[in-house]
Amino acid sequence: MHDPALNPIARPRSQSGSHPAPATFNGEPLRVMQVMAGGHEGGAETFFVSLAAALHRAGLDQLVVIRRNLARSMALRRDGIEPVELPFGRWFDFHTVPVLRRQAKIYQPHVVMTWMNRASGAFPRGDFLRLARLGGFYNLKYYRRCDHLIGITPGIVEHVVARGWPRARAHYLPNFAAVGEAKPVARDRLDTPADAPLLLALGRLHQVKAIDVLLQALTLETRPYLWVAGDGPLRAELQTLARKLGVAERVRFLGWRDDRDALFAAADICVFPSRYEPHGTVTMEAWGHRTPLVAAASAGPAAYVRDGEDGLLVPIDDAPALAAAIGRVIDEPVLADRLAEGGWRRYQADYTEEACVTNYLELFERLLAERAGGERAEAR
Repeated sequence: MHDPALNPIARPRSQSGSHPAPATFNGEPLRVMQVMAGGHEGGAETFFVSLAAALHRAGLDQLVVIRRNLARSMALRRDGIEPVELPFGRWFDFHTVPVLRRQAKIYQPHVVMTWMNRASGAFPRGDFLRLARLGGFYNLKYYRRCDHLIGITPGIVEHVVARGWPRARAHYLPNFAAVGEAKPVARDRLDTPADAPLLLALGRLHQVKAIDVLLQALTLETRPYLWVAGDGPLRAELQTLARKLGVAERVRFLGWRDDRDALFAAADICVFPSRYEPHGTVTMEAWGHRTPLVAAASAGPAAYVRDGEDGLLVPIDDAPALAAAIGRVIDEPVLADRLAEGGWRRYQADYTEEACVTNYLELFERLLAERAGGERAEAR
């Protein structure tokens, strides 16, 4: 336990709620500025909104800055957060950096946390603790002005350390999955038989997500229907592939959805076939919804899933293996129940909103205390 005389942060635990009480620093509310300049949609962008909302619910004082995006700004406002929106352009954007500097001067954050390359590279220096949250194996040239890096998997932490980043300034904080209760999406609305095994795949329609492999698997395992929730550059190509493979009548491309709870409530199996996946929040979402998981053994799922206990892992780019694993879950109710319950236990232990918020607040607390202690030592 820290001596209060040496630690300027006081964060008493809440007596009634599941979140810790809001942090303070030097007797005033801890101020955190979060900055995201991501794309239109994606896993990091979705989790940015989820984490900002979770920290807001926990009472943290935040200033949230985003690249202009109507859907993201509306989602933040629904959660009670009014974002600052900036262009974050590449070459002739003479507006973003001066406004970031001005916003930081007005808000005077204790902590600035940037997300991904563009925001991290653009943010100016200042008298605050500078963190960056990494959801992939990024080039460290964008993070040279950061004090600390947060990796959402142990593999990402090892990646930055292997490239020369000090281990003491690299920290592992996993994501949480925003899971709620909802009525199942009605199958008849999506022309799906009530008695057919239903697969759910979520993610951007990009080559790395390997939806093409899942479509090939459907030619081998012919019983299930598939709902694909997501959008992206390969949508038309994947729809054409489904027709060529003769599986289009069993596949529904739903586009980008904001009713994931209702989709999970309707599904029998979550399939996550990514070729490249440094993390994969879909894993935790499946666990939190008690939905059996079948995943390709890309970096994220391979690091988390305990094969046969809380999910089934198959080799990357292996349609026959994927089809066989899906067939096992359909045919073996005991296995399906074991995977669902094993995943639920993992979710409850490590990947809830409350666990994630506590992890972030405790990291902010510890790093600010270390920084304050170092400054006092230099002043002596």
